[in-house]
Amino acid sequence: MQATLKPEIQEFIDEQVRSGRFASAADVIEAGVARLMLEPEPLDEQDREAIGRAEAAIARGETFDFGAAAAQLREKYIGK
Repeated sequence: MQATLKPEIQEFIDEQVRSGRFASAADVIEAGVARLMLEPEPLDEQDREAIGRAEAAIARGETFDFGAAAAQLREKYIGK
């Protein structure tokens, strides 16, 4: 099989091999495909829109402290 990859994807694959995490480019691609096979479903349009809204909010600086959010959730759901 032959595939043409975007340069940034090829660079990522090359870096994975250079770092020693994978022995070859084929191993990197096989790992990626195996992971895709384990996903229950690909993202649907609603998921993509939600991700887009979240990324736009982050770009605008609308973020929150994870520790504070986790504490609020713990308080709400387990009273701690």
